[in-house]
Amino acid sequence: MLVAIDGPAGAGKSTVARAVARALGYTYLDSGALYRAVALSDTPDPGALDIRFEGDRVLLDGEDVSDAIRTPEVSQEASRRAADPAVRSALLDKQRSLIASGDWVAEGRDIGTVVAPDAEVKVWLTADEDERAKRRGQPVDEVRERDERDARREHSPMVAAPDAVEVDTTGLGIDEVVARIVGLVGARTA
Repeated sequence: MLVAIDGPAGAGKSTVARAVARALGYTYLDSGALYRAVALSDTPDPGALDIRFEGDRVLLDGEDVSDAIRTPEVSQEASRRAADPAVRSALLDKQRSLIASGDWVAEGRDIGTVVAPDAEVKVWLTADEDERAKRRGQPVDEVRERDERDARREHSPMVAAPDAVEVDTTGLGIDEVVARIVGLVGARTA
C-alpha cells in the first residue's frame, strides 16, 4: 500500500506524513529530504549520491545531515534544484526503488502525479497562504514565490493528482488531519 501526500510548502506534509506512517505502521519517505540533500551536496551528479533514511535521520554519503538540510537556505536551493530535469530524473529513480515494496507513506510535490501515479491513496494537503507562511516563519511573498516556482517548473510541476482527496489543514490539529488520512486508507483497504 502506498499513501501519496502532496501539496505546497508549509501545508504540513512532513509532520502529517510521519504521523500517518506511525499510525499505520508504514515506512515514511520524505522526498523533500532527497532534494534537500542534493542541494546541500551541490553535486553535479545527484545520481551518484548515497542518500539513506534511518528512522527520522537522513544520511548523505554516510554523514547525518538531518539538521543541515532543514535550513531556509537549503530549502530554497532544493526548490531551485528540483526544477533541474537531471536532478528530478535521478531522484525519481531513487524514490521508485525505495517504494517498490512494502507499505509506505510518501510525501512531496509530485508523488501522486509522477513518482507513483498508481498510489492507492492520494492526498493533496494544503492550507491558506497566511497559515503556511506562519508555519514556515517566512513572509507570504516568499511562500507564494516558491509555490509559483514549483507549480510552473517544466518537469514534474506541483499539481494535485486528479484523483487526490484535498485536505485543507488550516485551523486543524495534526491529530484531526492524521485521523482523516488514516480513515481514507481504512476505506480503501476495507
